Amino acid sequence: MQCPSCQNTDSRVLESRAADAGRSVRRRRECLHCDFRFTTYERVETVPITVLKRNGNREIFNRSKILNGLTLACQKTGLEQDRLESMVNELELQLQQRSGREVNSAEIGEMVLDQLSQMSEVAYVRFASVYRDFRGVNDFVAALEGIHANKEQLAAVR
Repeated sequence: MQCPSCQNTDSRVLESRAADAGRSVRRRRECLHCDFRFTTYERVETVPITVLKRNGNREIFNRSKILNGLTLACQKTGLEQDRLESMVNELELQLQQRSGREVNSAEIGEMVLDQLSQMSEVAYVRFASVYRDFRGVNDFVAALEGIHANKEQLAAVR
């Protein structure tokens, strides 16, 4: 591991612990040349997931794009960042466990909306307005009616 201070490759591990709900290892290191201390994270390398976009382009799955969209949608809703990060972790895990390595962006968006509908109606509508490209008030009304219908169905089942 290369020291960020002096670029020497000799370092020793001072401490190791599980991070990211056991999906990675956090290591505290010290450079043997300049005594600079730094942190590294090790994560299992997975086969990349390809996302098929609406316009036909393909790109590698980028969890930070989803997390940024969720963070914007959830501003001032009281949802904690940790909860959003665990939601993205779970989504990424579900995608990794699939047999196929290609997924439509629409499918990812629906997976996110399913989770948001259970967490916050405001965040759901905000995310849906961008994801589904709302054009006017009628689109918002339709989304709200959909939330209401789902709640009624869940109440009838219970």
